[in-house]
Amino acid sequence: MKKIAVIGSNMVDLITYVERMPGQGETLEAPRFAMGCGGKGANQAAAAALLGAPVLMLSKVGDDLFADNTLANFKRLGIDTEYVTRVPGTCSGVAPIFVQPDSHNSILIVKGANACLAPADIDAARTPLRECALIVLQLEIELATVYYAIDFAHSHGIPVLLNPAPAVAGLSRAHLAKLDFLVPNETELALISGQPVTGVESARIAARGLVAEGVGHVIVTLGAQGALYVGREGEFQVPGLGVAAVDTTGAGDAFIGCFARHWSDSGDLRAAITEAVAYSACSVTGLGTQSSYPDASRFARFKHTFATPVALGEQQ
Repeated sequence: MKKIAVIGSNMVDLITYVERMPGQGETLEAPRFAMGCGGKGANQAAAAALLGAPVLMLSKVGDDLFADNTLANFKRLGIDTEYVTRVPGTCSGVAPIFVQPDSHNSILIVKGANACLAPADIDAARTPLRECALIVLQLEIELATVYYAIDFAHSHGIPVLLNPAPAVAGLSRAHLAKLDFLVPNETELALISGQPVTGVESARIAARGLVAEGVGHVIVTLGAQGALYVGREGEFQVPGLGVAAVDTTGAGDAFIGCFARHWSDSGDLRAAITEAVAYSACSVTGLGTQSSYPDASRFARFKHTFATPVALGEQQ
């Protein structure tokens, strides 16, 4: 299996479980706190690696204790860290996360060293990147670096996937047109397309517009409703699995890491989306981000408790 390259962020998740969010000037006692490894790029790399994919990570850490923890976690997962480098005098990225009883979450991010990942870092890794099956990107690093990576992938014929999160308005249409895969949630899709997205049908319309502009495949994550595909292979929806969600933090990253692992290995897009929907569902049944991601054997046991989802609304 060829490597997947993840060019993006790492964070230390500072997770507080709350009964409700405090109002302005209010102090509340929270019942539980946890710390874990996160960041959208690192989460996606972790999910792919846990499922057996060889992963190359391009990222930046600070010169603090958080950096040591992040590097140790990458190595534990078997992720290639040759191009994860320290930035002197800079803090590592952190993400305070607040999880409410209904499993919904609110997140703040401090980029820290992630803001230092530059086009030069992509040039430094050009040789191994050229050998990768897929390059995965998000928006927790500088936009100029994301665009440079898209151009690099496009010019070398390497498939590239962008998860446009955190959502940013005004993304370059020329760079979107170079994407093989765009994987937004409904909020991100609305911001990118400029169209309201209030459900599956409006998501389908918005995704069609992006495909018409040149995006190869748009995969919209729909939370409990699964995922919607619009692109070169038609249109279909893979429904979600009926699980009792405990914590939805990192579920979208779980989806992308699983999709990347399966698509890069088999090239079967429908099967990769189906696997990713199930993996994301499994992740919300546990607490935290990477701590909730199953490895291949635990994921296989989870899938045995459900019938295989059937694609809905297929159109050719």
